[in-house]
Amino acid sequence: MKYRKLGRTGLKVSEISLGSWMTYGGYVENDNAIRSIEQAYDLGVNFFDTANVYERGAAEVLMGEVLKAYPRDSYVLATKVFWPMGDGPNDRGLSRKHVIEQCHASLKRLQTDYVDIYYCHRYDPETPLEETLRAIDDLVTQGKALYVGVSEWTAAQMVDALGIADRYLLDKIVVNQPVYNMFNRYIEKDVIPTGIEKGIGQVVFSPLAQGLLTGKYRRGQAIPAESRAASKDWGETQLSESKLLKVEQLIGIADELGIQVSQLALAWILRQDNIASALVGASRPQQVVENCAASGIVLSTDVLERIEQILSA
Repeated sequence: MKYRKLGRTGLKVSEISLGSWMTYGGYVENDNAIRSIEQAYDLGVNFFDTANVYERGAAEVLMGEVLKAYPRDSYVLATKVFWPMGDGPNDRGLSRKHVIEQCHASLKRLQTDYVDIYYCHRYDPETPLEETLRAIDDLVTQGKALYVGVSEWTAAQMVDALGIADRYLLDKIVVNQPVYNMFNRYIEKDVIPTGIEKGIGQVVFSPLAQGLLTGKYRRGQAIPAESRAASKDWGETQLSESKLLKVEQLIGIADELGIQVSQLALAWILRQDNIASALVGASRPQQVVENCAASGIVLSTDVLERIEQILSA
C-alpha cells in the first residue's frame, strides 16, 4: 500500500481507503462487513470513512466495534455531519447545535475520543459559514476532531470558507470529498485546481461509479442477481449502452496490462496528485484485495491517452 499526504497537511493516508456508504450496518451482512474492514487493515489501509447518516448511525457502530481492536494511532478515521438524523427542525444542517451534538453522538457510536477528520457532508445555505466554522474549530480545539473537511462543496464555497477562517483565525478546510470517476469528472475544472492552489486534498468517493467500472455489468448480459443494481433503480443513464460500450473498451486495455478494469479505473484516478485517496466500498473481503492492488499502479502516457480517447468519444 502506498500513502499520500492529505492536502498541505502532514497527515498521510492510504491511496485506497474504505468507506461504509450503503453497506455497513445495512446493505452488507455484518460478517462480510467485519471481514472487509479487517482485510483492509491487514493490507495496509489506514483510512476508514463513515457518516452519522449511514443507516442512521449503524455504520458508525459497526466501524467503531471493529476498529477498537487496533491501536487508535494506527488508523485515520473520518465521519460527517449534515443530513437529517431526526424529524425535528434542528436535527439537520450545519448549525452549531447540530454540529456539536452530532459530533458527540458519533464519537459515542464509534467508541473513540476523537475523529481524525470531521466533514461537513454538504454545504448548508441556511447557516452562516462563520457559525459552522466556529463550531468545528471548537471541536478541533477540544481535540474531538483533528482536521476539517467538507464534501461536495464547490470551489467557490471552499474559497469563501478559507477567507472566513483567515479573518477569524479558525481552523481551515484541508480536505474535500467529492464524487469522481471516469464517468463523472466535474472536479477537474475548478475543484482540483483550487485544491492545488489552496492546499485542499481530495478524497474521492464512487471511484468505480457504483460498480459500473468493476466489469460486473456487461453489454448483452443480465444484471447479476446479487449486485446492488439488481435491488435499486439506476435509471437508463447509469447502465446506458454508451457507458457499457466504453467499459468493454476499458476492459480491453486492462486485459492488455494484466490487471482488472477496477484497478485500471482506480489507477486512473490516482494519476491526479491532488487526490490523496480513492474511497471504495466493499461487500466482501475479496473486493478489498482487488481494489488495494491498484495502489502503486502507474499508467503510461500512452495508456492514459487511449483511455481519454475512449471516455471522450
